[in-house]
Amino acid sequence: MPAKHNSSPAERAAKLREQINLHSYRYHVLDDPIISDSEYDALINALKAIESDHPELITPDSPTQRVGATPISEFIKVRHAQSILSLAAVYDSAGVRAWYERISKLIPEGTSVAFTVEPKIDGLTVVLTYEDGKLTLGATRGDGVIGEDITANVRTVKSIPLALISGAPAPRRLAVRGEAYMPIDEFEKMNAAQLSLGERTYANPRNFAAGSLRQLDSRLTAKRPLRVFCYAMIEWSEDQPAPATQWQLLQTLKAIGFPVSDISRRFESLDDVITYIESFNDKRDALNFEIDGMVIKLDDLKLSEQLGAVGNGPRGALAVKFPAREATTILKDVQMKVGRTGVLTPNAVLEPVQLGGITISKATLHNFDDVTRKDIRIGDRVIIKRAGDVIPYVAGPVVAARTGAERAILAPVNCPYCETGLTRREGEVAVYCPNLDCPGRLDRAIEHYVGRVALDIDGLGTKIVEQFINAELIADVADLYMLTSDDLLKLEGFADKKVQNLLDAIAASKGQSLDRLIVGLGIHHIGGVAANALANYYGSMDALLAATAEQLQAIDGVGPVIAESVLAWAGRSSTRELICKLQAAGMNPMQEPRREPVVTEGPLTGKTFVITGGLSQSREEIAAWIESHGGKVSEGVSKKTSYVVIGEAPGASKVTKATTLNIPMISEAELRKLVDGLG
Repeated sequence: MPAKHNSSPAERAAKLREQINLHSYRYHVLDDPIISDSEYDALINALKAIESDHPELITPDSPTQRVGATPISEFIKVRHAQSILSLAAVYDSAGVRAWYERISKLIPEGTSVAFTVEPKIDGLTVVLTYEDGKLTLGATRGDGVIGEDITANVRTVKSIPLALISGAPAPRRLAVRGEAYMPIDEFEKMNAAQLSLGERTYANPRNFAAGSLRQLDSRLTAKRPLRVFCYAMIEWSEDQPAPATQWQLLQTLKAIGFPVSDISRRFESLDDVITYIESFNDKRDALNFEIDGMVIKLDDLKLSEQLGAVGNGPRGALAVKFPAREATTILKDVQMKVGRTGVLTPNAVLEPVQLGGITISKATLHNFDDVTRKDIRIGDRVIIKRAGDVIPYVAGPVVAARTGAERAILAPVNCPYCETGLTRREGEVAVYCPNLDCPGRLDRAIEHYVGRVALDIDGLGTKIVEQFINAELIADVADLYMLTSDDLLKLEGFADKKVQNLLDAIAASKGQSLDRLIVGLGIHHIGGVAANALANYYGSMDALLAATAEQLQAIDGVGPVIAESVLAWAGRSSTRELICKLQAAGMNPMQEPRREPVVTEGPLTGKTFVITGGLSQSREEIAAWIESHGGKVSEGVSKKTSYVVIGEAPGASKVTKATTLNIPMISEAELRKLVDGLG
């Protein structure tokens, strides 16, 4: 709590501002707070009380003035102290070496050369100007010469210092360049909150951050958890010696109050630079901010200045871009796909576009609620995203590119494959075809059966499954075990070795465990965790087919929804016929029933998770990973839920219930941090 003083209100206010700025610096820049949130709040409240009694003591740099000001009608144009240059870009190590070979011809012989490497933040460039240690101007980059005055918005960003650290070696006039961004976990929470309210979600953190900083009403900006990293000097008055190297500059910026990325490094070898950059192509998913590459700079600032610029970029710096994970293209049409459980998924037919090294012509639209919420239309220019190996999806439309000719995407009434009327279950976003024999289900059912989380039959990909179906070689998963070399050699692309390898892989799947077979059969609501519980309890497929509702609900982790699904599956004649065919083919795994579940101890022990939305792996794979670290996975959100793991287009009902029950909602990256001990 702030101490009582006999000093004047002006002196107390100045002291409080100095204390608050110091603690903000320790929290946002050093990530090393020394007081609790409640103690920080007490300092803020004490300052507010003084300023309330003495309004004449309120200063523009006061921490109480971050809340946002009265809306303005438009942004004022401002001229930068010097041109804000962009960087030339390359995409691989060969490009880096070619860049250095070019500039090395201009570097005096015998000159010692070092480099700094910094993350290329995917955000919005801001230029921050300080006079006598106080923030006086915040501006956008604009065209590099003229930007827009967004000072009122910049003041609301807590990691931007309103006043520099007292006593630090800052010049009288200083302008720095930084990148404003939205942390990924905060972005996902904002989207989850929007979803729970039935509001439109945001396509990506960069656009959201840029839009937030260009609000005419800074009170809206103040509600958005933006951050900034600073990395360049635009102006430095001569009353203080300027840093001689980029590395010294980064350390100086941090010392006087600016946030600086902690993954920046200094190297004396170009090979080390390349190795470090290449390591981040895989590490980028572990960061809580989006980067689209890394930036190399000559460490010697004077040398870099002497090399000058070519075009709009300095010769002494280079952007190394990572493979793209986002692109825009035209949504030409929508096709419907029926999944193995009958779920109808709308898929976008796209104007082909390159993304992450592949050509994408189709992408998932998740579900019709998501389409409506994002207001995606046929004919839109849309944003396509692809994280890791996830199937490409449509993140949202580029509204500004609309011409008025776009058409709404409407959910069909009947299944496009069998004309059966579609249904929708209470509390779910999915639309179903209830016809269990719908021909649209077959390819997805077989793909699921042979997949990694089920029978794991190597070599049986989507295209081969389609070949088998089109050649009328298989009508269900049991037919896989009836295939012969004569059948396969008739197909295009099959030779003796490929045929034998595939038949061997199919035969080997007969040795898989009972829980994998249960997963592979695609029973609705049954993932890896539930399948393991059923396999442990019953020990054989015949015993599972004879299960009763009472037995099922007595199993740990099996509730009424799963029990009902198993009973409905077991009660169908087509199920029993399929099991008989599998058993006749030699696919009949058995194990000793174990009534007590085996508990895996780990960092997630005692925690229960609900998974919703698209993640980097299938739901079953994420669930198995959670279980392998001691956690449990549940189908529905309840008071017993520890966390809801949300991905792209999460279920609205689960998000709403988690919000109502105050259950923490976390991203996949945050989930993995719990295991790594970082959460």
